[in-house]
Amino acid sequence: MNLLSSLNRSSLLEELSSNEYDLLIIGGGITGAGIALDAASRGIKTALIDKQDFAAGTSSRSTKLIHGGLRYLKQFEINLVREVGRERAIVYSNAPHLVVPEKMLLPIIKNGNYTKLAASIGLFVYDFLIRVKKEDRRKILSKEQTLEIEPLLRKDILKGAGLYVEYRTDDARLAIEIIKTAAKYGTHAGNYLEAKKFIYDNKKIIGIECEDLISHRILIIRAKQIVNATGPWVDEIRKQDLFIKGKYLHLTKGVHLVVPSEKLPVKQSVYFDAQDGRMLFAIPRGNITYFGTTDTDFIGKLEDPVITKTDVNYLIDSVNFMFKDCKLTIEDIISSWAGLRPLIHEKDKSPSELSRKDEIFISPAGLISIAGGKLTGYRKMAQRIVDIVVENLNQLSGFTKVKCKTEQIVISGGEFQKPSQVNDYIQEVFQKIKNKGLGKNKAVSLVRTYGKQTDLILNKFFEFNDSDQEIALARAELWFTVNNEAVLHLHDFFVRRTGKLYFEVSTISKLLPMLLLDLKNYLNLTNEQAKAESDAMHAIVNEVTNFK
Repeated sequence: MNLLSSLNRSSLLEELSSNEYDLLIIGGGITGAGIALDAASRGIKTALIDKQDFAAGTSSRSTKLIHGGLRYLKQFEINLVREVGRERAIVYSNAPHLVVPEKMLLPIIKNGNYTKLAASIGLFVYDFLIRVKKEDRRKILSKEQTLEIEPLLRKDILKGAGLYVEYRTDDARLAIEIIKTAAKYGTHAGNYLEAKKFIYDNKKIIGIECEDLISHRILIIRAKQIVNATGPWVDEIRKQDLFIKGKYLHLTKGVHLVVPSEKLPVKQSVYFDAQDGRMLFAIPRGNITYFGTTDTDFIGKLEDPVITKTDVNYLIDSVNFMFKDCKLTIEDIISSWAGLRPLIHEKDKSPSELSRKDEIFISPAGLISIAGGKLTGYRKMAQRIVDIVVENLNQLSGFTKVKCKTEQIVISGGEFQKPSQVNDYIQEVFQKIKNKGLGKNKAVSLVRTYGKQTDLILNKFFEFNDSDQEIALARAELWFTVNNEAVLHLHDFFVRRTGKLYFEVSTISKLLPMLLLDLKNYLNLTNEQAKAESDAMHAIVNEVTNFK
């Protein structure tokens, strides 16, 4: 039985409440997902819960890059750059449908962060540390060469550019596919399950009481080891354990804005100087360009970091500083997102100066918490945690020590012999859908979202008789995600399973009525519940273009 099917949720809850697990993970973002896969693949009986949807926090709100950490060279975090760079190659190999190599332009400007010499040396060290392939190694361009590649850049301050390779991804899709892979190894994973309080025996944690936020049922989940991988909520969970001594989190907010590509028609991704000396990204994707990010201290509601007009004005001013002819205004924004970075507090350091390294805390009651870290480094973070879990289980019950296997585990949807086959598969998909009037861009979107699972979606797509083929395709996607990816709300689908809220926001009004009807039928929603789903989606769509 597929326990990640929303139709089987009652069976999932029965399993969670009737088993004793070796390991229970609180947090279903990229860190928790990675821990679940590592643990389950070593034979550890594993469960995972999240009080929101999977990847609803930081793991769906990043810059969506699997990057090698060029910016961390400036802070001399050599080991961090080396590790995330090598991890990037592993993610690319194991999930090639979700990781897209793209050229990144680093403009060199008067009084900017990088001189030509510094850029050349920095990119050379970067290439060396992360073992970049020969054909992808950095190039240093003249002003004229740079303007040929990107004519939008300001000519009056431009001196040249560095050109190097970064990897674009879909952070939320990566997290859900890792959870699905962990489920194949036996992990029981549930979203919308909130940890309410710990259960102790002889001053050691032996389980949690949690609430199913869908049915409001209370259940007990028992486990020999519990890991707190809740990102921005790490300290809140530590407080539930009544132990939060030593280091603590320093939350910073990162905002990204989305505009139609014609408003910021960059030809490739650009990593550029803002007017205050910070570095920002502008990244084209399909028919949109998104840019960011801010890095400011955050205090507020963790579930819903607010984007302010100050954030928006800063980013627009920064883009207009570097791309002077674009003249962006707040009216050009069609979507946005804000995420929180769960960094480790360091006295007297600004948000941008804080280290992105991860740290592990273990309480006297046995709660293992992990904070900090980067999307790219999720696998090594998981390995460090699971090594501790294995050692503890060995001492508790004689569990046989098994080494990490995840370097070789293909992520769900990524079953290609080599990355180049992804483009071949895109062409195959296009041949199947073009007679339905759908373009190559739809084939790219499907394969870059679902990988090899696209065939399952197409089989369902061909069953629908909608006159509008885009609606029929979205219905097939919803069917697939409800049955395989624990979609319980429309926003799970539009925000985290497909990214339509960010990258195809103009399609939502057309898709919403039919998808609402389908979801109502799949999950047996009442009229009141269906109206709540519709109201919630309208509020979310309104929120991404209204700033406080």
